[in-house]
Amino acid sequence: MSQKENIREKKKILIVDDSEINRSLLSDMLSSEYDIIEAENGLEAAGILHQQEYMIALMLLDIVMPVMDGFEMLAVMNQNGWIKSIPVIMISAETVPAYVDRAYDLGVQDYISRPFDERIVQRRVVNTILLFAKQKELEYMVTDQIMEKERESRLMVDILSNIVEFRNGESGLHVLHIRMLTEFFLKRLLEKTDQFGISRTDISLITNASALHDIGKIAIPSRILNKSGKLTDEEFATMKTHTLEGAKLLQSVPMRENEPLVKLSYQICRWHHERYDGRGYPDGLKGDEIPIAAQVVALADVYDALTSERVYKPAFPHEKAVEMILNNECGVFNPILMECLRDSAEFLQEELETVSRKQNSQEELWGTVERMMEADKLNVSDRTVKLLEHERVKYQFFAELSQEIQFEYTTVPEMLSLSEWGAKFLQMPETILNPKESDFGTKVFSEADFESLLSKVEATTPKEPVLEEHYLLNINGMERWHRVIVRSMWENNNESPVYTGAIGKMVDIHEDVETIKHLRLMADYDPLTGLLNHKSARAQISAHLSDTENGKYILLLFDLDHFKLANDTYGHLFGDEVLKFVAEIIKNNIRSMDIAARMGGDEFLVFMPHKDTIEAQVKRIFGLLSSKYQDFQISVSMGVSDAKDSGGDYDTLFRMADEALYRAKRGGRNKYCFYWDE
Repeated sequence: MSQKENIREKKKILIVDDSEINRSLLSDMLSSEYDIIEAENGLEAAGILHQQEYMIALMLLDIVMPVMDGFEMLAVMNQNGWIKSIPVIMISAETVPAYVDRAYDLGVQDYISRPFDERIVQRRVVNTILLFAKQKELEYMVTDQIMEKERESRLMVDILSNIVEFRNGESGLHVLHIRMLTEFFLKRLLEKTDQFGISRTDISLITNASALHDIGKIAIPSRILNKSGKLTDEEFATMKTHTLEGAKLLQSVPMRENEPLVKLSYQICRWHHERYDGRGYPDGLKGDEIPIAAQVVALADVYDALTSERVYKPAFPHEKAVEMILNNECGVFNPILMECLRDSAEFLQEELETVSRKQNSQEELWGTVERMMEADKLNVSDRTVKLLEHERVKYQFFAELSQEIQFEYTTVPEMLSLSEWGAKFLQMPETILNPKESDFGTKVFSEADFESLLSKVEATTPKEPVLEEHYLLNINGMERWHRVIVRSMWENNNESPVYTGAIGKMVDIHEDVETIKHLRLMADYDPLTGLLNHKSARAQISAHLSDTENGKYILLLFDLDHFKLANDTYGHLFGDEVLKFVAEIIKNNIRSMDIAARMGGDEFLVFMPHKDTIEAQVKRIFGLLSSKYQDFQISVSMGVSDAKDSGGDYDTLFRMADEALYRAKRGGRNKYCFYWDE
């Protein structure tokens, strides 16, 4: 496309208004110069923005609308960051100053009152788009300046630290290695614990400061620095002063002593030779008295010293160096840092071998800019938009190839987005508002299953975000088993993770015969007690009732007396143990021909054939259930019905047993009643 054609390419404007006539009027005014997209309310607009955020040049927004009004829409745009990439002009008949002030407070660029003049609307739209474009241009200039400043700052740190390494007879690789190792260990530490209060921004600062760890060696005589043999006690005492000399240098930086980088560099210079057991120098600090930045750099320094050749020693192999550190042969380190080293030792050597100065500097620079963007200090560039679009096309292509139903669920606004292939396959729109009430949440999933899935996903954590469950889904009128794999999504809000939704896919596993058999089998049983569930018990009992001629079967329906007391006194986990204990009594005392099930809660049933010895059978089961679990006395109320009175109908048989059960409960509990004993 030529530059001239590109200039003429129409920008997209989203008009959000519940009045069709208002949308039509605005569209007529602007459609000759812009592509128009319309939405009837804020929720519908949010669905459009979720799909086309980077394609919308401007939004014209009404205030008073059903479902989600203009102010609620602005709140959603702020929460999702859309307000930073899409300028908004509020168009409303509401001229109350409080409304206007609130709109500007929520980030709108302009406010036009109805009735409006066509020329005013057109001019303000043009001005707003041009002004926003100018702001973006200025932001990109600031981004370039920040990157250049970062590059220059790191260059100066590298030059200074390499001067020290040159005096020490070592290559600049030591500084490079320390940077890489420090970042490597800090990231592992952050994955393991948050007890040290380290953020991703701190990782960048500490990594940068680590390059100055040995700056104090500039004050050490060359004859000591480069001595090939063992140092005398006096020479070693002089060598140890490099920690204090470096700290003194940094402390004397004019008017910069309170800069975070200077503070961290001071800690690292002074204390990177301290040891966790208090046997380091220069101050004999112990345990967490040593700043964590100094502890991490100390570990990085020891590892690199062991694996690098020095004037006074050859290089040790990676495996030997790790072994020596873990065996405390080089001093004692923080146990958590030892775990980081032990868990990631196999990757450490590979990272060191592949790192290069150019790669390291560029990766760190872009890492800093990326963190600034995450902190909302920079906005997304055109290049990033193109990359995102590339990823979106690639995602859609692979989704179609895999023929998996892929989806994204967001909490604010609550909606579900299907992959293009998934939407076509399910014959549903790609964006589904209020998914819990949609066909997706009530027909593809059952309502209970979808609610359960969302609850389980929200209960995950950023460290363990992946969930895998099996569901029997209704896909275009056919019930098929699917494996549903979901990953929860989180955002850091002031370093505290906030759940924002999830991405996932639904994989048809109907050809996996063994899995299907297992799932069908598991679907028949109550997961807590291992007894049949009511649905399966009903099916099996109905089959027996239809096959029998004489109807010599009885149904025992019972629940636990005062079971709520067990939960309230000992807790729900104890209550679950009581239910499992009762289930074991039932399993161990019925025959293979009998059917036992947990109805739900504390209610159970047993269906069994009899030979005119009904009361003896009932009395035996009832007596076995009158037992004790730890300090909780178990008793039951039981109702009994006879199949010969049911007419071969399960519902009738169950109703009769239920009536007998409640007669037993009204009669004082801890007893059984027969339906025929009126």
